[in-house]
Amino acid sequence: MFYYVLKYVLLGPLLRLVFRPRIEGLEHVPESGAAIIAGNHLSFSDHFLMPAILKRRITFLAKAEYFTGPGIKGRLTAAFFRSAGQIPVDRSGKEAGQAAIREGLGVLGKDELLGIYPEGTRSHDGRLYKGKVGVAVMALRAQVPVVPCAMIGTFEAQPPGKVIPTLHPVVIRFGKPLDFSRYLGMENEKAVLRAITDEIMYAILTLSEQEYVDQYAAVAKAEEAAAKAAKAEKERKFPRLPSR
Repeated sequence: MFYYVLKYVLLGPLLRLVFRPRIEGLEHVPESGAAIIAGNHLSFSDHFLMPAILKRRITFLAKAEYFTGPGIKGRLTAAFFRSAGQIPVDRSGKEAGQAAIREGLGVLGKDELLGIYPEGTRSHDGRLYKGKVGVAVMALRAQVPVVPCAMIGTFEAQPPGKVIPTLHPVVIRFGKPLDFSRYLGMENEKAVLRAITDEIMYAILTLSEQEYVDQYAAVAKAEEAAAKAAKAEKERKFPRLPSR
């Protein structure tokens, strides 16, 4: 019940007022039955903008950190995410991927919409990164179509680290459903899973027109953080002399 209160009374109208999203291709989202909505992930607001404009309820797999924060703020945040239809998924450890797949299949098994960000995390620089194959596994096991989606403008409105979004035009664009029934029974074939995932990412790329990076976003973030740390350490050991 609180999901629909958020969508139609509290959060939905506010998001529409602030972002004024333009919706394209909404007819590609199935009116009934299970399906996966696979999109790019540029902003914290992505979690709420898409549910606000869809006619059907959609459930996203969200990182467990949103549900485990300390204190009153942490409990309120966890309650909010659960009420908004988010499912916590632990992204650490070897079983993280399997846990996400189990949760996703549970949603699809109830003939609902499942929202997935194949990149696995938000883009830190606005580019589109390599997709993880979990989306392909779920599409094959559940035998459901995958609808590609592009969030455009949310990075500029609320990039990572920015709490209060700024006014910026936002477009939410859906593509034609992708059918992978020709691969049924092949969910254990790594080459097949990679091919399906790459096809999904290409469809998202076509819709979003982002720059593509053939590297996992988490790896790119770690490398950038390591480079910054190394630079800071170098400057600490060898500080620049003041110019005269």
